[in-house]
Amino acid sequence: MQKEIKSEMNDFFFAKDHLDFYHEYVNVEQMYLAGIKEVRTKLEILDDEFHHRFDHNPIHHMEWRLKSPHSVVEKMKRRNLPVDVSSIKGNIEDIAGIRVICHYIKDIYRMSDLLLRQDDIHLLKVKDYIKNPKENGYRSLHLVVEVPVYLANEKVMVPVEIQIRTIAMDFWATLEHHLRYKNNKEISDDIRNRLYECAKNITDIDYEMEDIHNEVFGHHKI
Repeated sequence: MQKEIKSEMNDFFFAKDHLDFYHEYVNVEQMYLAGIKEVRTKLEILDDEFHHRFDHNPIHHMEWRLKSPHSVVEKMKRRNLPVDVSSIKGNIEDIAGIRVICHYIKDIYRMSDLLLRQDDIHLLKVKDYIKNPKENGYRSLHLVVEVPVYLANEKVMVPVEIQIRTIAMDFWATLEHHLRYKNNKEISDDIRNRLYECAKNITDIDYEMEDIHNEVFGHHKI
């Protein structure tokens, strides 16, 4: 109950302090939602094509999220940016986000390559945490792309962050996040090491499952 009251109070003071930004942000949310829809549609089409040609869906499922006004303001403050909508462009690229959960590691790179081949997709950033895992063992392929959104009177290039990972990588990342950030106590070095070892073991299983899939179904080229 106390957390709910505190959250309501924070929302009240946020709305009061940044009312103008909030009203402007509500107007630009449409663009970011449209950007998410564009990328999701492209990925769904690629996944459907693979299913029809090879009887295999590279994508297990997709999730998406849009940063709240409160989260955007907090990020602006951390970066010492003016709290206005004009500060978003060129500074904050993860307002719109899609998480793509694939069956196998090869599916991650296949979907990424096919998406980036499309001439209306502009790659802004790539961070490959599969080939170069984070210190804690986290693995995923992160892309930031720009996609055109056609409004009534203009075309707007909207940045969308895409995280692509396997089911196993997502399982580890979800539980690791819960253990690390939902816990009020400091995580010990022993726990960190055990989580890291879990990530390594899960990666070994990922590659083994992929090898088994290749033996059973063969390789698909597109």
